[in-house]
Amino acid sequence: MERHNNFDLLRLLAALSVIFSHAFLLAENSQDHDPLMILTGGQAILGLAGVFVFFTISGYLISQSFDTTPSPFVFLAKRALRIFPGLFGCLIVCVLAIGPLVTNLPMSEYLAKPETWLFLLHNAVLDIHYNRLPGVVFWPGNIGGIVNGPLWSLPCEALLYLMLFGLGVCRLLSLPVSLILLATGILCLQIDLVDNSFGSALWLLGFFAAGMCLYRLRRFGPRLFAWHWAVLAALGLALSIPAGQFIAAFALFGSYLVLYLALNRRLPVVRAARFGDLSYGLYIYGWPVEQCVVYATGATAPWWVVFAIAAPLTAAIAFLSWHLIEKRCRWQSRAAARPALAPAAATGD
Repeated sequence: MERHNNFDLLRLLAALSVIFSHAFLLAENSQDHDPLMILTGGQAILGLAGVFVFFTISGYLISQSFDTTPSPFVFLAKRALRIFPGLFGCLIVCVLAIGPLVTNLPMSEYLAKPETWLFLLHNAVLDIHYNRLPGVVFWPGNIGGIVNGPLWSLPCEALLYLMLFGLGVCRLLSLPVSLILLATGILCLQIDLVDNSFGSALWLLGFFAAGMCLYRLRRFGPRLFAWHWAVLAALGLALSIPAGQFIAAFALFGSYLVLYLALNRRLPVVRAARFGDLSYGLYIYGWPVEQCVVYATGATAPWWVVFAIAAPLTAAIAFLSWHLIEKRCRWQSRAAARPALAPAAATGD
């Protein structure tokens, strides 16, 4: 794997963009003032673009992980260990720390409610439709009781991992197949499919498939990420805004720009993971921390106060999550367990 990359930086920025975007939604119960919402004329919020960045990078790195993992079942173990340990820790914090502090029920009643433990069990198996805890209302409003909204993308990611696994086992991980998936994903972006996990996965397929395609094209080396292609991609993305096709165009042009920024050898590498890979922790803890900030301020804090307080708090929790849970639960082969002579590359492992 090419070690000269900025995957860590882009994932970190994507996670922070989700927190930044949700600050508007949770503080104002509206997305109207989200910067990307204004820029695109209401087509997308910044947090959604952050999810697109995650899935593009995931399509590239998970394709690489499958190719470099000797056993398909070790590949599945790696994927499970990347998602579930950190998720379990987050759910326990939500149920046993945030819930008791916020619920309007007596503690004994809150703990006795089956819904409390159903939230834990269902979300632990990626059934994210159980998104409320008994008596927990952070602020009056339709989404004021949602404990962890961003978890909706995790079953989508898991389904796409399984798709890639199935294609790999059937020896169908090729550029033509990836291009078909990209075309299918762009078609699905024109259809409202976001009401369930399966539909949402199809809706996000285009971004994941774009990463898969660019991984298959990596043999072209520096020519693939030349500056003139990046200029054309940026122009195409800009022109998609007045055409009302920003989201579909992001699967093509935005995904290319993401990997251009990650892999262009002319760009300096920023050591964004010097304190650990915090992007996953930022993503899964950002919403509940922001909800707690809104609750603690009586739902009166403006968006910038919510973000200014929640971002460093979430980063601290993400730091603990990485060092106490996620890092300890990563798959370690015998070779990887030995001291490395070079810094580890950013991968999907």
